Amino acid sequence: MKVNGIKHVFFDLDHTLWDFDKNSALTFEKIFDIHQVDIEITDFLSVYEPINLNYWKLYREEKIDKANLRYKRLKDSFDAVGFVVSDELIDQLSEDYINYLTTFNHLFDGTLEILDHLKDKYHLHIITNGFEEAQQRKMDNAQIAHYFQTVTNSEAAGVKKPNPIIFNHALKLANALPDESMMIGDNLEADIIGAMDLGWDVILFNYHKVTVGSHIKQVSKLSELKTFL
Repeated sequence: MKVNGIKHVFFDLDHTLWDFDKNSALTFEKIFDIHQVDIEITDFLSVYEPINLNYWKLYREEKIDKANLRYKRLKDSFDAVGFVVSDELIDQLSEDYINYLTTFNHLFDGTLEILDHLKDKYHLHIITNGFEEAQQRKMDNAQIAHYFQTVTNSEAAGVKKPNPIIFNHALKLANALPDESMMIGDNLEADIIGAMDLGWDVILFNYHKVTVGSHIKQVSKLSELKTFL
């Protein structure tokens, strides 16, 4: 069923358009090879990914700063697999991770197709909690930056999704109203509930296959957005 009255479509970036998990895995392979970190990458990623998600939740909730997020997610992961590593190496890996992450630019299947489908029908925008220095490079290197009229970043806004301030900041930047705006993202708390609470329409990109109420529109593939938009 097509959604009426929408003029502005706001996308999350990581885990929605930009395939964070795939690009992150390739980045760890590269920096572990550079620094001769002798650890099985699949073993590391199996513990890192849930640890990273938990620290990002703390970061969204303003319970941890960026420096501690970068350090602790690596420290906890190495500890979990029993690999001894110095703080100096963790700091170097953390820095290299950010630098190399944007050199890998895999997008989710259907990203370019859906952006091409939407670009002439709606004003397209990005709202992201990702680090400011990395997000623009991701979009530039993946060749999707030109689709978006505005990019709202949590570091520039001063708060993170689901804080209403960042959504209102995005509306002001886009010259948009809540009832003509839609948020599309993978995170139920940050993207979907955060936008819904302010009167936006929403679609959950539910590739995680989490259980959500029937009142929330959802897709498991980006191409399915054509059903609504």
